[in-house]
Amino acid sequence: MSIRSARPQDAAAAARLLYDALHDVAHQLTGEDSEEKVLEVLEQYFRADEGRLSYRQAAVKEIDGEVAGIIVAYGGDQAAELDRPILDRLRKLKNDPSVALDKEADEDEYYIDTLSVSPQFGGKGIGSALIDHAENRAKELTYRKIALAVVTDNDRAHSLYDRRGYKTDKEIMINGHVYYHMVKPV
Repeated sequence: MSIRSARPQDAAAAARLLYDALHDVAHQLTGEDSEEKVLEVLEQYFRADEGRLSYRQAAVKEIDGEVAGIIVAYGGDQAAELDRPILDRLRKLKNDPSVALDKEADEDEYYIDTLSVSPQFGGKGIGSALIDHAENRAKELTYRKIALAVVTDNDRAHSLYDRRGYKTDKEIMINGHVYYHMVKPV
């Protein structure tokens, strides 16, 4: 299973996968109401050289030349800087300089922002391979722990991460929903 760094050319496939995973958070991060506009802005974010949803923070699993899954991860100590382009866009769009995003990542952790596998490639271990990739990347970058957030009503994801050694250390709010912040030493 080859996993590679994402490229700007992956933007269309990546936008779809990001939207499928993020749903209401995608609407929040883009400031858009329609799915079509959200996908358009997600593509722009992905193609950009900076930002938390940039290709630079992503790795993809390709099968027969098609992006089958994606993982977006970064250091928690970089989160504020990575949010800046998104905040700039939202503040301008809403003409409101006070627009803010919820803090998801702690400074001392490598944070899995988004993991998404295309439904047609589900059940093939792609999600696990992408998580392995992020865990290895966290070690390479000398983070001592890796973290992610799971919405509290997603029992399937919660038990998957629990089996992989992630433990809930707190609850956080993201876009008005309660999430478990789960951490694993690397």
